[in-house]
Amino acid sequence: MDHVHATKRSEMMRSVGQKNTKPEVLLRSALHLRGLRFRLHRKDLKGRPDIVFPKYRTCMFVHGCFWHRHGCSRSTTPKSNSSFWHDKFRANVARDRRAVDELLAAGWRVLTVWECGILGKGRAEEAAAFVREWLKTDKREGEYPFPQASIRSSTM
Repeated sequence: MDHVHATKRSEMMRSVGQKNTKPEVLLRSALHLRGLRFRLHRKDLKGRPDIVFPKYRTCMFVHGCFWHRHGCSRSTTPKSNSSFWHDKFRANVARDRRAVDELLAAGWRVLTVWECGILGKGRAEEAAAFVREWLKTDKREGEYPFPQASIRSSTM
């Protein structure tokens, strides 16, 4: 049973931002300090990527582990109304996959950076260093920290 009343839970969930989240701002700052320049939330690209590096033809999503089901300890599932959450998370993951597939088909490279790889002392700097090196590769798609797909599929 949820220890928070349903109206309070609803209020809490509504307050979660979609843009300029703490992980996103921390990562952007660390990327900028490394000399990387980018655009934000381009409306003309599928999924409105959080960060776009036009020079590298790369889109980057900064995903919250809870909402996008990374599979780490931050991707808990609420105990109440479990069928709603199951459907919600499945739809989020499917929408994310469609956006990535469409961007790849359009010739963009896509990197997903997970919240757990950014939050914590020095983590944003480590993530930015990874991003900088990844941009130098010819990889079309990637994740940081590395994929936890087997966990993600078992939590949905």
